[in-house]
Amino acid sequence: MYNLEDYHYHLPESLIAQTPCEHRSLSRLMHLDRRRHGISHRRFLDIADLLRPGDLLVVNDTRVVPARLLGHKSTGGRVEVLIIDYAAGMKHLADTGGFQCDCLIRASRRPGAGTVLDLGEGIKATVIEHRDRISVVCFDGGTDFLSRLKKAGKMPLPPYIKRDQNPGQGSGTPAQMDEQNDRHDYQTVYANAEGAVAAPTAGLHFTNDLLATLSDKGVEVVQITLHVGYGTFVPVRVKDIRDHQIHSEYFIVDEQTAETINQARGAGRRVVAVGTTAVRTLEFCTDPGGRMSAGQGRCDLFIYPGYRFKCVDAMLTNFHLPESTLLMLISAFYDRERILNAYKVAVAEKYRFFSYGDAMFIE
Repeated sequence: MYNLEDYHYHLPESLIAQTPCEHRSLSRLMHLDRRRHGISHRRFLDIADLLRPGDLLVVNDTRVVPARLLGHKSTGGRVEVLIIDYAAGMKHLADTGGFQCDCLIRASRRPGAGTVLDLGEGIKATVIEHRDRISVVCFDGGTDFLSRLKKAGKMPLPPYIKRDQNPGQGSGTPAQMDEQNDRHDYQTVYANAEGAVAAPTAGLHFTNDLLATLSDKGVEVVQITLHVGYGTFVPVRVKDIRDHQIHSEYFIVDEQTAETINQARGAGRRVVAVGTTAVRTLEFCTDPGGRMSAGQGRCDLFIYPGYRFKCVDAMLTNFHLPESTLLMLISAFYDRERILNAYKVAVAEKYRFFSYGDAMFIE
């Protein structure tokens, strides 16, 4: 269970969702019952029937920033910059007055240190240094950079969602209409805290009406924050997964939320995590005795089979990439072979996969 190839499965490219379900909560939902080892097929709306009065639903309220910038090097060549640690950039801005963080740069030839980049809307940036595949970039403009980023930046969709790379001219081009749709669709309805460069996608299926239905049923909802970074898409490149170094991501859990979770656990109520980001944050902040602590900082918890869960009783999640750390996490929560069998069933039933795809409820 520690070999990377143990987490491979076959997925036809046609099942990778390129757009979301027209109505968020009408996406499909696979229900896995860990006690009876059962698999059933539902719609996401049915989560209102599967959750119980008294359940505590924990959601990640991070908000995706338009972190992808297109422009040119000072030498004239085209360049694409993807901000991958917005939270670190904000801290650098608060400390120094300048926004500087790790980025990924795509260009025909990677710009050297000191190269100035023109990224549109008056955004200028300077390459500071390179560390392997990551580049440190400093953006000019102080706090003005943030407002310019919202105008010039594009949503940082994962690489398996294909969009026209040429933005075209005018607001009515297909590429610009895709961008406008993604700015809405690639956010949860409760997104609030800006800082993610990828959406906590399990939460994309909720609507305000569905959340109201759950509240009426007696399901309590609390929010934590984990700013999802590019590390969620970084492939595992080692044969033994225990040798993989997972990227850290910035999290916030306030005192009231931690106390609510502790009270729920003390009363024997279920803690239901929405998404692997919520799972990692909850487990990172829970001590071996099962007590949750408030805090903020960097979460670098890598969960794979053999891990003993201390807080989470059930989870909602989307379908994940083969050989990914997220697939390893849900394999730790249930059982690797049963999870892979469920994925095989999902392929046969033509579920839609990945960020804009369908969901799974494991309880």
